[in-house]
Amino acid sequence: MSWPNRSWKDRLPEVRGKLLKDEPLGPFTWLRVGGPAEVLFLPEDEQDLADFLKGLDPAAPVTPLGVGSNTLVRDGGVEGVVVRLGKGFAKVEPRGASRIFAGAAVLDATLAREAARAGIAGLEFYRGVPGSIGGACVMNAGCYGAETKDVLVEAYAVTRGGERIVLSNAELAFSYRKSARAAAEPLIFTGALFEGRPDEPAAIEARMDEITARREASQPIREKTGGSTFKNPPGHSSWKLVDEAGWRGKPFSANGGAGAAMFSPLHANFLINTGEATAADLEGLGEAVRADVKAKFGVDLEWEIKRIGKAVPFPR
Repeated sequence: MSWPNRSWKDRLPEVRGKLLKDEPLGPFTWLRVGGPAEVLFLPEDEQDLADFLKGLDPAAPVTPLGVGSNTLVRDGGVEGVVVRLGKGFAKVEPRGASRIFAGAAVLDATLAREAARAGIAGLEFYRGVPGSIGGACVMNAGCYGAETKDVLVEAYAVTRGGERIVLSNAELAFSYRKSARAAAEPLIFTGALFEGRPDEPAAIEARMDEITARREASQPIREKTGGSTFKNPPGHSSWKLVDEAGWRGKPFSANGGAGAAMFSPLHANFLINTGEATAADLEGLGEAVRADVKAKFGVDLEWEIKRIGKAVPFPR
């Protein structure tokens, strides 16, 4: 990959974790597409992350990447430093009868299971959320009538300048699939504290089993997917709009090929890579659907999947 000449790349701070240059990002995402990171940083722990950001040239772009469950990396890759949190951010720790801490790299489903084991109810919905705790803080993740804002006490983050901060639920200013604070300021979440209520583990597990069965029956969870593609517009369900516009199960290719991008036949709001789709195929399909839904129904579909990086145009 050819990147612009960047002097900051020659002055990267010392780290205890790993710094990898031109590292492919497709394997780090659930859609399995996309180009490389100019620099990929895998910090050892929160202090390593804070020290790195503090010492990094302010001109260097920084992009956090969670488990990639709702992220589409474009084919041209991502300029600057991509930060991916690993096992140093994967701690789960019950705190008292109703509270539990989870690191940003902890899968949402893992938090749900650990909360159930500790007899803490109220976090069962996370069993049906594909993603990690860091992403849940960024986008107020939720499903089946519950959201992160309903259970989060406070979140812990590192700023672009390397300052470690604590943010209350109110300070995060949650709304539908969004934290206004996270949208306004470059933050890398490192963990969060949640509060539920005491209950019997067996009862919690039973409720989670219901969520799991419901999800497996209605979502293509074994496909290469990014989860829900579009946010639900006010008064509408995105999947119904996609379906009624005729895009359920319809193959698409950005360059006129066989078409390996598709909205799932099982759930019409789930964008899937059926084989060898490129990021351009997947994003192109999403944009084609948005235009069609707007033309037919006058409704604007807003992307819920986060798209990052540089697009690579196909030759004409």
